[in-house]
Amino acid sequence: MTLSLFNQFSSPSLLGIPMIVVALTLPWFFFPAPSGRWLNNRAATLHEWFITQFTNQLFLPLSINSHKWAPLFTSLVVFLFSINMLGLLPYTFTPTTQLSLNLGLAVPLWLSTVLVGLRNQPTHTFGHFLPEGTPTPLIPILIIIENISLVIRPIALGVRLTANLTAGHLLIHLVSSAVFTLLSTMTSVAILTATLLFLLTLLELAVAMIQAYVFVLLLSLYLQENC
Repeated sequence: MTLSLFNQFSSPSLLGIPMIVVALTLPWFFFPAPSGRWLNNRAATLHEWFITQFTNQLFLPLSINSHKWAPLFTSLVVFLFSINMLGLLPYTFTPTTQLSLNLGLAVPLWLSTVLVGLRNQPTHTFGHFLPEGTPTPLIPILIIIENISLVIRPIALGVRLTANLTAGHLLIHLVSSAVFTLLSTMTSVAILTATLLFLLTLLELAVAMIQAYVFVLLLSLYLQENC
């Protein structure tokens, strides 16, 4: 039973082709292509409005030097949002339930923010490891603690995204299994459980959107510290 629950998170393959590649590529085909018309259609207008609002909200507290990261962060949040939402459809696969993928996104981007800080303001970056006025006996311990807190950031980014999506998918799978099991014996309880499943699905939709935003928001905060 335990293995069958987690089998849904194993990367499927078809004719030797990993389907995770298809799942990562498919969302880009749903984005509206730019056109030379005076007025865009509703999908393109909504897409443009979302990108504009997100970019303004995300980069409002950041410095001017950080605004060059806007295309990268905007593309990343749209990408994560799309694959999280498409993964909730039946007979689909959610790539962001794979810790390797999430760490593959988190570690290079986090490392880029650290390297930017070392290049632009090395004194300020190294100053985070040892605050001014620290007692001499605490200096080695504090440096070790600050290094651990710095290195654990990308791990926390990847684990947070993986754990939230995995937990939601597991709950939906368990509750839906309970609905089918109780439908023939306890119809009233099955209806109540189906209502719970509907509410849980709405919650998972919100989690899919929020986690994509939180992932990019934390990256922007790391960038803010180094720019």
